[in-house]
Amino acid sequence: MENTQPTKVRFSILSMATVVAFIMYLDRICLANIIGSDSFQKNVHLETWQVDWIKGAFFWAYALFQVPAGWLSDRFGTRVLITVYIAAWSLFTAATSFSTGFITLFFARLLCGLAEAGYYPASSGLLTRWAHVEGRGLASSFISWGGRVGGAVAPGLTAFVILQAGDWRYAGWIYGGMGVVVALGYWHVFREHPRLHPSCNAAEIDLLAEGRGAFLPAKDPPRRFPLAAALASGNLWLANAVQFFTNIGWAFLVLSLSDYLKKVMHLDDRMAGWITTAALSIGILALPLGGAVTDLITRRWGKRLGRSLPMSLTKFAAAGCYLLALWTDSPWGMAVAFGMVAFFADIGLPAMWTTMQDISGKHQAQLFGWSNMWGNFGAAILPLLFTKTLKLYDTNNDYHEGVWLCAVAFVLAGVAALFVNAEKVVIQAEDD
Repeated sequence: MENTQPTKVRFSILSMATVVAFIMYLDRICLANIIGSDSFQKNVHLETWQVDWIKGAFFWAYALFQVPAGWLSDRFGTRVLITVYIAAWSLFTAATSFSTGFITLFFARLLCGLAEAGYYPASSGLLTRWAHVEGRGLASSFISWGGRVGGAVAPGLTAFVILQAGDWRYAGWIYGGMGVVVALGYWHVFREHPRLHPSCNAAEIDLLAEGRGAFLPAKDPPRRFPLAAALASGNLWLANAVQFFTNIGWAFLVLSLSDYLKKVMHLDDRMAGWITTAALSIGILALPLGGAVTDLITRRWGKRLGRSLPMSLTKFAAAGCYLLALWTDSPWGMAVAFGMVAFFADIGLPAMWTTMQDISGKHQAQLFGWSNMWGNFGAAILPLLFTKTLKLYDTNNDYHEGVWLCAVAFVLAGVAALFVNAEKVVIQAEDD
């Protein structure tokens, strides 16, 4: 007798995508704690400008390869490419631990950024096929949540691994090995479309097809990036601005907070790592809530308010929490204050993801990559901006001026988000 209940394949797909995001952020965020560890600094001697460029190398490469990686995903499918991306960034993370100085470390991180660039654009397209159309916000939040959990765990876990092993190199080797295993798991679980998955029954396909019209695997994937349309879309430029300024504000938490705790608060490696992890852990609580909020507001008041309000109001709150953190002297009080920055930065992230799904049409991965590129330019320039700001204005070495810079960036992101319209697609004719 035929099973009339939908199978649960979509949940295994989304769970695997979440695990991939976890390992990706673990590999991405660990570097700041590796470089800041006593073990690394005794073994590898770097100038301040070299550290800034190494921290930014990942994000420059990650940003610049967003559009090419999105094009590859739209053109050739995501199963093979994401498997290759995971394996590649894992091997380059392991290669980080073979580095002997600035040049080798810089290029290891550059190549890691290139490999990681394709995952979020490709997974954005994945969500359009494997999540119900009315649940995109929540589904997006879970994949983002996986990344944020990885980012939150990375500081404390990396400090623990280095201290237990007695050598900074073991962190990269262990994380790289874990990633190769995850790549094999992704290949086993994933298929391009529900109709192509051997374990997905007709009831689940019908469920996922609701509200979509024809729900078929793509026969004519886009062959070129819609550059003219992307450049002409003021709505898309506003979304780009939201990502750019948000990442300037957010990147402090993963690139400079540990330095702040060690240099200003005079904490050791272990305490700085665990406080950073505690702060980022508060942020991960926001993502499922943010997904539910954007879906709820959208159902009540439409896509425009459902996406723009969560994106905007949360950025203003994140800026306020930065200022609160500067008035806090207790290390664990700062963990809470900086944690609330992460919380409000992340609660608007599902709305950003779903906005890109709403406006991108058949160019899903490419336009997501285009917008994400601008966001990561923000993260890439933050180390340089932060150091320059401290050099010019921080006369008492308390980092306050750098943190104010990040707060202002959040305010600018919030203003831009007010004007983003998720109902206005980039290429109207193709989306119809």
